[in-house]
Amino acid sequence: MHDIPGAWRRAATGAGLLSPDGTAAPTIFAEMSSLAAATGAVNLGQGFPDEDGPAVVLEAARAAISHGVNQYPPGRGMPDLLQAIAEHQERFYGLALDPHRDVLVTAGATEALAATLLALVDGPDDEVVVFEPYYDSYAACVALAGARLITVPLRWPDFQPDLDRLRAAVTDRTRVILVNDPHNPTGAVFAREVLDEVVRLAERHDAIVVTDEVYEHLVFEGAHTPIATLPGAWERTLTISSAGKTFFTTGWKIGWISGPEPLVQAVLAVKQFLTYVNGAPFQPAIATGLRLPDDYFTGIAATLRAKRDLLGAGLRAAGFEVSTPAGSYFTVADAAPLGATDAADFCRALPARAGVVAIPLTAFVTPEHRADYAALVRFAACKRTEVLEDAASRLATGFSLP
Repeated sequence: MHDIPGAWRRAATGAGLLSPDGTAAPTIFAEMSSLAAATGAVNLGQGFPDEDGPAVVLEAARAAISHGVNQYPPGRGMPDLLQAIAEHQERFYGLALDPHRDVLVTAGATEALAATLLALVDGPDDEVVVFEPYYDSYAACVALAGARLITVPLRWPDFQPDLDRLRAAVTDRTRVILVNDPHNPTGAVFAREVLDEVVRLAERHDAIVVTDEVYEHLVFEGAHTPIATLPGAWERTLTISSAGKTFFTTGWKIGWISGPEPLVQAVLAVKQFLTYVNGAPFQPAIATGLRLPDDYFTGIAATLRAKRDLLGAGLRAAGFEVSTPAGSYFTVADAAPLGATDAADFCRALPARAGVVAIPLTAFVTPEHRADYAALVRFAACKRTEVLEDAASRLATGFSLP
């Protein structure tokens, strides 16, 4: 494969997956999931739930299939889902959207991000600013678009950015400021002053703000604040979210983008030549989910908060230092007290030692910054309570042995 020319090299290099021999290595998620399967370890690596979402949502998908909703949906998305997304944004955040102009359905948030960056970035003179660590597809998509990735570090243990570092990163070359809030992989929820500064810098440098808000309903204290709701933000902000994390349907790949019509139209011009459309019977099901009563949304946050606390207690009992997340599926722990100096090596050995799989935080950073996150490990709390209890017991036993 190393002799095959093409843009795949940029994508693989951006994601840190191009091996010294010029071949593309598997992602850390594939490697760790394979280890889990081979060893019978509890997989707290990848962020997918191990139980189904609301029965009414699943039944709506079955009904749609039974009633022939199995062909191409409209290019922007089914009208009822577009309407439900607009209703959701107004209900929770007071944002009034035109469902036929300001909303676009995508094949999950990952396609939304790819289409957005490919649409809005125009070459090597453009820069995309992200907080580091970052969801791994960001770097791959930025590289594929031919732009430069500029990172702003998030530091243990609260993972809030230094605003001076943020100001230094955003310049007139910045085309996009990409903000993932709540944040994967750290579980941080950014302070209001951070969000305000993002908007101020975007205005000053004429940049577009792209937000990844897939964990919007998994904030453990208070309510989520979309950047698009802040003064001066709407006209330059594209908001991305998806159904997978909220309704435990990660395999359905139903996502969406909302924002001002000209920006959404620019993304549509690219998105229509990626997947074109997707998930016809799942779209009415997600429309059903978005209209569930408030207690569903507050309930999933309360449930995951309890799981976060259970996982955190188990990690501390095993000897880790733990950063308590404010949102998302994930908890970051420092394995240095257990003797770890390389998070990747630690995670590769963890299934055999303790019967648990996790992900090194170094998989989410640029190579030159890996030393700053050398012993940090990400665990996913989005599993059944009994699975988390089993994982905690295994960790306690594994690290009590000589």
